[in-house]
Amino acid sequence: MLNLKIIITSTRPGRKGPAIANWFFDIAKQRSEFNTELLDLAVINLPFLDEAKHPMLRQYEHQHTKDWSAMINAADAYVVVMSEYNYGFPATIKNALDFLYHEWTYKPMAFVSYGGVSGGTRAVQMLKLVVTAQKMMPMAEGVNIPAFTKHIDEQGKFNGDEGLIKSANSMLTELNKWGLALKPMRDQVKSEK
Repeated sequence: MLNLKIIITSTRPGRKGPAIANWFFDIAKQRSEFNTELLDLAVINLPFLDEAKHPMLRQYEHQHTKDWSAMINAADAYVVVMSEYNYGFPATIKNALDFLYHEWTYKPMAFVSYGGVSGGTRAVQMLKLVVTAQKMMPMAEGVNIPAFTKHIDEQGKFNGDEGLIKSANSMLTELNKWGLALKPMRDQVKSEK
């Protein structure tokens, strides 16, 4: 069973990311391949990168970085739930990625994106460049939700349609394949330390 971390990236008041993440989390929990945990960057509340030493050294001074490192290091795979801001990804996810290095490497990352007409796809494409620099494998499969507000009911609950549910399950199947395929590489790197 792989440890899957689902990361909510939006931190602004009135955000809709948690509703979408909870919908996806419920789908992921039904899968026997994963031990799933939801991480909310608004709750984790990382400051802008404030470590003096490069993350490759893992010589963290601050407790918030040590806690973040433990959360991310425990994962075998990630799903980022993110909106698109001005054709790009939220600064919070870039900051969260930059805090660490080794904890992310040789792991797959998938994306649930939402926005207007593009459904967040432009932001995903930009973030894929960043995650490959950190030796992660970004998934081609994704869940892209255009005009996402039409899926949110009066109680604030996100209700994905059949196509979105199918996309979510297809993405999780691929994420599992890559998580298992990359596990021997992660194990080898751990044994070399």
